[in-house]
Amino acid sequence: MDPKRELTSVDLAALVGELGAYEGAKVDKAYLYGDDLVRLKMRDFDRGRVELFLEVGEIKRAHTVAPERVPDAPGRPPQFAMMLRNRLSGADFAGVEQYEFDRILEFVFEREDGTTRIIVELFGQGNVAVTDGEYEVIDCLETVRLKSRTVVPGSRYEFPDSRINPLTVSREAFDREMEDSDTDVVRTLATQLNFGGLYAEEVCTRAGVEKGMDISDADETVYDRLYEAIERLALDLRNGNFDPRLYLEDPAEGGDDGGSDDGDETGTDRASVVDATPFPLEEHVELAAEPYDSFLAALDDYFFRLELEDEAEPDPTDQRPDFGEEIAKHERIIEQQRGAIEGFEQQADELREQAELLYAEYGLVDDILSTIQDAREQERSWDEIEERFEEGAERGIEAAEAVVAIDSSEAMVTIDIDGERIDLAAHQGVEQNADRLYTEAKRVGEKKEGALAAIENTRADLEDAKRRRDEWEAADQTDEEDDEADDGYERDWLSESSVPIRDNEPWYDRFRWFHTSDGYLVIGGRNADQNEELVKKYLEPGDTVLHTQAHGGPVTVLKATDPSEASSSDIELPESSVEEAAQFAVSYASVWKDGRYAGDVYAVDSDQVTKTPESGEYLEKGGFAVRGDRTYYRDTPVGVAVGIQCEPYTRVIGGPPSAIDGQAETTIELEPGRYAQADAAKRLYRRFRERFEDESFVRKIASPDRIQHFMPPGGSRIAEE
Repeated sequence: MDPKRELTSVDLAALVGELGAYEGAKVDKAYLYGDDLVRLKMRDFDRGRVELFLEVGEIKRAHTVAPERVPDAPGRPPQFAMMLRNRLSGADFAGVEQYEFDRILEFVFEREDGTTRIIVELFGQGNVAVTDGEYEVIDCLETVRLKSRTVVPGSRYEFPDSRINPLTVSREAFDREMEDSDTDVVRTLATQLNFGGLYAEEVCTRAGVEKGMDISDADETVYDRLYEAIERLALDLRNGNFDPRLYLEDPAEGGDDGGSDDGDETGTDRASVVDATPFPLEEHVELAAEPYDSFLAALDDYFFRLELEDEAEPDPTDQRPDFGEEIAKHERIIEQQRGAIEGFEQQADELREQAELLYAEYGLVDDILSTIQDAREQERSWDEIEERFEEGAERGIEAAEAVVAIDSSEAMVTIDIDGERIDLAAHQGVEQNADRLYTEAKRVGEKKEGALAAIENTRADLEDAKRRRDEWEAADQTDEEDDEADDGYERDWLSESSVPIRDNEPWYDRFRWFHTSDGYLVIGGRNADQNEELVKKYLEPGDTVLHTQAHGGPVTVLKATDPSEASSSDIELPESSVEEAAQFAVSYASVWKDGRYAGDVYAVDSDQVTKTPESGEYLEKGGFAVRGDRTYYRDTPVGVAVGIQCEPYTRVIGGPPSAIDGQAETTIELEPGRYAQADAAKRLYRRFRERFEDESFVRKIASPDRIQHFMPPGGSRIAEE
């Protein structure tokens, strides 16, 4: 049985009630992982930290996740995540609804400056659309332009066409849908009534109706039983009558080896998760099941275990371990352990400070505790005691003003001393409470010692992984050299089932950049600050500076040497490199943004460029003055290609097609067009994923945000379209 990878409409109907329990939680931060997983970090008054995951890729889900299972935040938040943070930081979660019986959830967030709606589409290609209170789309992960509906930034969000809702369908409408069918009962329930395959079968089983019964053979009695089963299912969903289950399947079952000799052993330690449901299903009666207190908890465990199983599944064509992932995992664990150690230290310090505060304000604390203890001896109720403190606070009595709250169920009182809130056991004295805090601080300190020992073990594992990686790479290098010596063999990375990640973040990565077909580095500024920095810090003798005649172009520097090398004015740069740098300069200027296909560029030597203006002149930030003659490249055509490089590093690159074609495994050429930069980047991302056998490799190194890093400002389209 294949495991579930998408939530059903019934799942979403059950989720709405449980997610609604978090209404009032405040949003702290938003994150985007890859191009299909949104994470909202929130704070709930009763439950503390809440992590909400919304995933719309190959896995389609929406549920809370235990904090310890949350992956590390991405290093550089993409534009979509920054937009979410700007709109949601400090906002209150106001509720969630399912759109009719469709696989669409609408999350609503309120803030003083307005309403934000996050609409999650868990069907088809999946999508997350962010709208304002009037459903105007602010941004979306995927743009949708269909005859039936449109979802693009700036337009009003359009829901899909309405379909029948089986949970609210009248008996008359139910009969009509069934009678209009020309197939069997279960398919009619699945398609006409929109139950989907699993729950269509479940309704039939609960109703005692044969699934394969032809609809023409179904009489009024059959309709009665089916409709009653649907009503009971709808009633359970409306009233939250859940008894969640996580279902598992033993891989040994269903095989041809006659089963196991383990007697009554179920083999659940080897079982794989296949489903999580809000209540037990008769269709899953043959599967092993684990009960859960909430459907959210069941889904969290289900998708967590599913991910572990997917990662553990061996790939027979991939003989090389994924050292990059293993090393990254150990590094993540070390960072988490460091954070835990810092947390333990802070917690222990706070507990010791609280104990010391009790002694520093001994008289005040003793007065509070004695008052409570005397009242209890007089058999006064906790409510009376609380009222007494409230009255005392109104009269300005210091001890009463220090009392923040009283918890009668735990016999605890919370006091405020110098802004520090301290929980006290009401039946104990000052010394006993202080001793309890010191003891707790000592216990937390012991946790820190355990974490320190654990971090050393993780560091050893990290070093071992690096050592094994180096051994593999040394062996790979030897094999490659042997292969090249034999027949000049080149690997077809597009067809490889697993492409190893070889990271490299050069010093110039934050600028626009590319290497010419002759191997020279070209860098350009992204804004006035970077233009300023390039001229002041990175311009050296021998370099060539290029700029467009059009306003708003980047400072473009064709480097003769690397900053780590001694500069030289004797190096003669190839004309082909200068021409490619000129095309780069014109492509990333306002020429492209204006939709033009060519522009004029001039080139000068580095010693002709100065930041000192002539007398009476003024240079804006990012501007510069040029002394002497200029070499013009008239009507230089725009041209940009974006590609994925696999050797010697795995990364996205971009620049003039003549340069990029020879350096990338595959490229896509762009020209000025109608698609916004973000939309065009997503189109490129999908093309690259189609070209590589190893789609996970593309997701890791070529996200739409990273592709956008190499695209010109303004609208674009793929040249071949």
